[in-house]
Amino acid sequence: MKAIRKFRFEPDYAVPPGATLKESMESLGLTERELAERTGITVQTLTSIIDGGELITCETANKLELVMGTPAVLWNNLEDQYRLQLARMQPQPEGGIE
Repeated sequence: MKAIRKFRFEPDYAVPPGATLKESMESLGLTERELAERTGITVQTLTSIIDGGELITCETANKLELVMGTPAVLWNNLEDQYRLQLARMQPQPEGGIE
């Protein structure tokens, strides 16, 4: 039997990967300053990542993996999904894509 989708989930919000980063830091008992020192990422950059303003680059994801034990691919996927959702939420031109 094939499942029929009646409703499609289309959120009208995007959660920055920094929200997950912040939760992970809290669960490990790390402050932004401690994480910055361990990763070599500036506190300002970490703050911007948490707020969703700064991208988590592949280099940043690798540093987070080494310090926090969370695979870099998770950070990259969270970043990709966040940016994709932001793009989906942008108003589309009349008549679709040109």
